[in-house]
Amino acid sequence: MPKTCSDKLWELAAAAAEVQSRDAAGGGEEDAGETVSERTVVLMGSKTGGKTSILLRCLDRDEPPKPTLALEYTFGRRAKGHNTPKDIAHLWELGGGTSLSDLVQIPITPVSIRSLSIILVLDLSKPEFLWGTMEKLLQAARVQVEIVSSQAQKAQSGSKPQTTALLPTRALPKDYPDRELISPFPLPLLIIGSKYDIFQEFDSDKRKVVCKTLRFIAHYYSASLTFTSIKSEALMSKTKSFFSHLAFDLNKGKTVSLDPTKPLLIPAGSDSFSQIGSPPTTDVDITSLHAKNPVDLWKKVYERVFPSQRTGEQKEVKDPAKDPQYSEPQIDAMRAQKDQELEQYKKNASRSWRGLELDS
Repeated sequence: MPKTCSDKLWELAAAAAEVQSRDAAGGGEEDAGETVSERTVVLMGSKTGGKTSILLRCLDRDEPPKPTLALEYTFGRRAKGHNTPKDIAHLWELGGGTSLSDLVQIPITPVSIRSLSIILVLDLSKPEFLWGTMEKLLQAARVQVEIVSSQAQKAQSGSKPQTTALLPTRALPKDYPDRELISPFPLPLLIIGSKYDIFQEFDSDKRKVVCKTLRFIAHYYSASLTFTSIKSEALMSKTKSFFSHLAFDLNKGKTVSLDPTKPLLIPAGSDSFSQIGSPPTTDVDITSLHAKNPVDLWKKVYERVFPSQRTGEQKEVKDPAKDPQYSEPQIDAMRAQKDQELEQYKKNASRSWRGLELDS
């Protein structure tokens, strides 16, 4: 009998619980003197941007990708050396693009936040949706981090509320480029530009706009940036190195590629505003854009080239039961019947109450 999604979910939960209990007890056959590290990685980004495919390749899992249903969990284990305990990575993937961004509250918790990283996957083949996707998802993650940090601070100080949130601190080296000009994201952040195989066929001027803009965003938030394609083993190998660094604290390598005619590969701290240059605009005076801050300036310039667009898929779905990506014909038909019965009941009840009012 084929397994359902719920069966698979229970198997994953049971396996994760077994891993945690066994390692908490000392690792069984593994060397109890070695420390087992647990990290959490949250993948989010463009809808149908290839998040699942990238995750499966990074975990060396040979299985076909399936559409992500809301928020899905899996885990990975990897040893740093021979005869050492395997570290654990708790992996969450947020589906639905920006429509389900509120679900970040599930993986970003007081327990996970101190060892949590974000991977933002942006579909390079759809640059008109790129800025909106990035802006909303990073904002949702930031807000949740502030909520969790504030709760932790209140718990530490007893019943006295605090006016400022206790954000995770990211200590940057004193020689970090533009250290005084950037605003590091509160969590380690990796930005992946997916579907590079399509993007490389774009007009060179448009490619430069996307590349410069993502370089600015990555540097401003002290994030790493890499372009990839699941059709390229070489690019996926480099992406896997970044992923393994976040998930298992492995070496991410020192290779850097800033050339816009090639796939970008920029570890955090390897770029600078002087190398990135000014926003790519020639048809307007930057001072006339009335930007509130550097990020707003780059947004205004970017959207002059790629006007922001919204489709039915990108709009927020207040009721997931009405989201077409989760359609179940039999269940939806029964739900529609029950909705009709409810509406009829409301009408009958309304008539009854009006009758009582007239009688009185």
